[in-house]
Amino acid sequence: MIEPFASRPSPKLVFGPGALRELPACVRELGASSVFLVSDTGIARAGHVTNARQLLEAAGIAVATYDHSHANPTESDAATCRDAAAGYRFDCFVALGGGSSMDTAKACNFLLTNGGAMRDYHGYGKAAKPMLPLIAIPTTAGTGSECQSYALVSRDDTHEKMACGDPKAKARIAILDPDLTETQPRSVAIQTGLDALAHALESAVCTRRNPISSLCSEGAFRHLAGAIERVIAGAPSHDDRGEMLLGAALAGLAIENSMLGGAHASANSLTAHHNLVHGHAVALMLPHVMRFNSENPTARAIYERYSGLLREAGIATLPVIDWVAELFARSAFPGINGAIKDYGTLARDAAKQWTGQFNPRPLSLDDYVALYRRALSTHET
Repeated sequence: MIEPFASRPSPKLVFGPGALRELPACVRELGASSVFLVSDTGIARAGHVTNARQLLEAAGIAVATYDHSHANPTESDAATCRDAAAGYRFDCFVALGGGSSMDTAKACNFLLTNGGAMRDYHGYGKAAKPMLPLIAIPTTAGTGSECQSYALVSRDDTHEKMACGDPKAKARIAILDPDLTETQPRSVAIQTGLDALAHALESAVCTRRNPISSLCSEGAFRHLAGAIERVIAGAPSHDDRGEMLLGAALAGLAIENSMLGGAHASANSLTAHHNLVHGHAVALMLPHVMRFNSENPTARAIYERYSGLLREAGIATLPVIDWVAELFARSAFPGINGAIKDYGTLARDAAKQWTGQFNPRPLSLDDYVALYRRALSTHET
């Protein structure tokens, strides 16, 4: 029996090498004539901000830029971007960069159009007024934020990650240009790629999965699995970059139409308390959470299907959980400091994360403690 569900629509996806050239036409399609472009200093140094600006200005579209987005943006970061945007007149946001740039642009949109502070929007559907249209242009293949209606913003005081969502916050158009991912460092490509893979695998088994999200999860897995090993080896082809970017977007759609699970809940706690990069933290926890979930018959059957997909594609003969663990082992992440022993604190924080509520097998505090002990003791220096 198929459980009732309601799908959330996708942004218009514009995919292909050189797709950035379509940006002016996309702005016009939305009825806009001026943009506020949100990015970060690394993307600016790579030349992408200049390229986007020149394309827009050549088409007669006014541009104001803000290239000070930070990783894991906070409430203060959102307010700083809002203050910068308030000095301009524009009718469209463009987010160019990784998930942090997209989160910052979405957060700025909330504050500029609806006022207040980001904590006022913690949850879903709390923006009472219209929001400006957003065009999202990812330069990493990872977060899938270009296809999601949530901005992830950390509280200034507790560092808790807040999911601030609204259907009006989702990008109207996502431009997926594999050429833009060529400048990302290998470490960033690995971290974001493993994050995208985790999105595909967690959305596939979460309790909110449905026929639409499952199609997106499997499609994402097929694209990502065929390319991620070459990303980890540091030798992705141009086609691999396209596979990763499309896979990440499909995984973002899978999340938008379902949810995540315990790997992200436990990873967010590690990021908040020990400043682990998100992709590192998720990849560290994922195989251990998958093994925990495999005690659930439905999750186990889905993992077995994904193991079959690996075999059919000639990628691996290992079960998918072991394959994921091997990917992490080959990813050259720094060793975990042996001083990370605050399992109880981490577990209490993880238990508060919204994503863990949708794990296919319920997670108690003791379960989280056991997962942290297993993951962190395995990877100590």
